[in-house]
Amino acid sequence: MERQSSIKKNRLIIIGASGHGKVIADIALLNGYEDIVFVDDNESIKECAGFPVIGKSPLEQELEGDKIVAIGNAAIREKIQNSIETVTLIHPDAVIGRNVTIGAGTVVIAGAVINHGATIGKGCIINTASSVDHDCVLGDYTHVAVGAHLCGTVRIGKGTWIGAGATVSNNINICSDCMIGAGAVVIKDIEVPGTYVGVPARKL
Repeated sequence: MERQSSIKKNRLIIIGASGHGKVIADIALLNGYEDIVFVDDNESIKECAGFPVIGKSPLEQELEGDKIVAIGNAAIREKIQNSIETVTLIHPDAVIGRNVTIGAGTVVIAGAVINHGATIGKGCIINTASSVDHDCVLGDYTHVAVGAHLCGTVRIGKGTWIGAGATVSNNINICSDCMIGAGAVVIKDIEVPGTYVGVPARKL
């Protein structure tokens, strides 16, 4: 896929004044956004990462500008994203291979690698220094956390969280709505939703 243009853009509205939102704001600046604002349901938050919080949702539906959801909870992220159009943001220090497809509302953070032929759904988070190898398929609203690694031809279902530092071996399928614990190693298909931890990963 082509990297995003560096042409200056008017406004980005970030839904969710969170730590993740701060990271998205930095990526937005590197992608040429000059006017960045947040909306958040917590009315006590007035600024985030030096940018103003101008109101709460559903205010984002009324505002002019590009929009992205900065909420870690996959179900909430999906609910909000289904009501608005969102952009995709890729950090310039991420590595994106050829023939990669990345869905709307997905964020790819610094140091991440997505290799040839991978398909990333909408509303996903490919976090700092994580990797998605060749021909992987990630369902919508998947989160590959910091330093997690998916080997080649892995399939991940919708809304699944791959924890920090976890590894998924090649040719593995993981169903929707799973939580893979930090540092876990998945060497067998996971067909039942739930939380999996350990080396090798087992269901709690």
